[in-house]
Amino acid sequence: MDNRLIREELNYNLQEMRTLHTTLHNSLTPEQLAIYEKVIVAVTQKKGGLFFLYGPGGTGKTFVYNTILTKLRSEKMIVLAVASSGIASLLLPGGRTAHSRFVIPLELMENNTCGIKQKTHLADLIQQTRLIIWDEAPMTQKYAFEALDKTLWDILGAQDETNRTRLFGGMPILLGGDFRQILPVIPKGKRQEVVHACINRSNL
Repeated sequence: MDNRLIREELNYNLQEMRTLHTTLHNSLTPEQLAIYEKVIVAVTQKKGGLFFLYGPGGTGKTFVYNTILTKLRSEKMIVLAVASSGIASLLLPGGRTAHSRFVIPLELMENNTCGIKQKTHLADLIQQTRLIIWDEAPMTQKYAFEALDKTLWDILGAQDETNRTRLFGGMPILLGGDFRQILPVIPKGKRQEVVHACINRSNL
């Protein structure tokens, strides 16, 4: 069955991706290169893992994302690039907001899951995905990440039961952002409630 979502994610000019990757890779700093290599190894060796790329604006986080994206897409791997805000998602090639891509509930609670059903086109896309990059992660409540974690257990666990015991179902996740910028918005929330809602307060 033709899956439009998978077709869109594979619709890249491989030669252009390879050329762009070579240019970007040659410009990485030693610190950026170490991050790049760690993520690429996690993807190619199917190790899984949760990574966080932290740094103030202008330090090259998006540059690292784009280098990873061009590398994997040039090898016909699917990478989902999302961000917590619409503006940030525009900086990522093929980027979407995390809420729209993963059908994350708008009113988040502790035991929420994403609205992705088994055997749908979106579920099939996620089963084919090799990496998720999520920019501006500190802007999003921790329950959104926990909802994605539980959803990936379910979807990827249908392929392999051992994925139900792995973080994010064994899917490598690269988060990024700056905790000195905008934190999650909690309506009428006090400072303590805002801090408690952050990703670094999650058991993940």
